[in-house]
Amino acid sequence: MLTTALIGAFVGLLFGGPVGLVFGAVIALLVRAWLQQNAGPRLREMQSSYLDAMFAVMGALCKADGVVTSNEVKAAENVFTQLRLSAEQRKAAIAAFNRGKQDGFDLDAELQSFRRNSRGHPALLRMFLQVQISAVAADGQIHPAEHAMLLRIARGLGLPESQVDQLESMLRMGQGGASAPSSAQKLADAYQVLGVSAQDSDAVIKRAYRKLMNENHPDKLASQGLPDSMRELAEKKARDITNAYDIVRESRRASA
Repeated sequence: MLTTALIGAFVGLLFGGPVGLVFGAVIALLVRAWLQQNAGPRLREMQSSYLDAMFAVMGALCKADGVVTSNEVKAAENVFTQLRLSAEQRKAAIAAFNRGKQDGFDLDAELQSFRRNSRGHPALLRMFLQVQISAVAADGQIHPAEHAMLLRIARGLGLPESQVDQLESMLRMGQGGASAPSSAQKLADAYQVLGVSAQDSDAVIKRAYRKLMNENHPDKLASQGLPDSMRELAEKKARDITNAYDIVRESRRASA
């Protein structure tokens, strides 16, 4: 809610000075409250469906190389913690994860069902794919069998396979220590995250950045069915997109 208020306040300040700042913040809070009060059972059902499908697919993905290792189970548990799931949600997530591990699990049918339930919202589908990549990359690497299944998941969601490379680039950019990418790799990843190339003009890159920020706004995703527990992930993704844009801009300024 604070994020919504800050955005509203900033817009109000731009168009109405200090009085506009207060007015913009109030309007933003009212809009957020209205969305929460009028979400209704349909939105709550979508949010529950989102989590169930997400962890079922995660279970299948972790078994992509033939066996679910203790590290992969720990990675899934880290996602539980990161999403701050309640005891009830955690129990449901574990059940979904175990369902996805079963030999008879129909991955393609699960993805088709999820795609229908999410009404095909691209940003929601990309967030779903991002969580899968984050889970299997928790040990610092993505195995070939896992990468192949990630491509299959992307196709099942109706997303281009390039989304896998784009999200893997985003993960790489956030790595630190010995695994931190070089400056050249970080710049290449930044272009990949934005979905542009080094040959594109500043105007094209700016449009791409604004489009991504609009599509991935946490409040917009919430209204489309993203569970509240995933809000932090949505906010982090927005920061990662901005970071990618900053890296590209700084590189271009330095070489101008």
